[in-house]
Amino acid sequence: MDEIAAILEPHIPGLRRYAWALLRDREAADDLVQDCLEHALAGWHMRRRDGNPKAWLFTILRNLHISELRRRSRRGTRADVEEADSAEAFQDADPERRLIFRECLAALDCLSEEQKSILLLVGVEDLSYADMAKALDIPIGTVMSRLSRARERFRQAMETGSAPQLRRVK
Repeated sequence: MDEIAAILEPHIPGLRRYAWALLRDREAADDLVQDCLEHALAGWHMRRRDGNPKAWLFTILRNLHISELRRRSRRGTRADVEEADSAEAFQDADPERRLIFRECLAALDCLSEEQKSILLLVGVEDLSYADMAKALDIPIGTVMSRLSRARERFRQAMETGSAPQLRRVK
């Protein structure tokens, strides 16, 4: 068990960042990561021994997230009482940085789940195109084209303000 923990433990911070970026709720993100790790431990014997554990873990986490989205869509939407605010890392930042951070989050929300996942996994978690292709079970060329479209859509949302507008006051 110590050997498995030594393999999984270094990936937990990245899983938490990715889960938070998808959910924008620290507790829900921690729950998703815990579910991911439970599934990884339960399916440890089924993993590819020659494969990348990072890609495998992110695949599990993404699949759990998508399954939950589908489950929620069948049940209907739930109204949250608290509005997600900026990440803890930006709470002490100057107002301009917090505003930019919020605009980036709003632009991310304009992306489809597919585009958001690819952009976050490649751009934030630094997964290689090959690992991403394995994680999503798609060809590398498809990863590159989806990533290109996601980057372009994100850029448009940031430049044209198709994301919900936040006013700048100077």
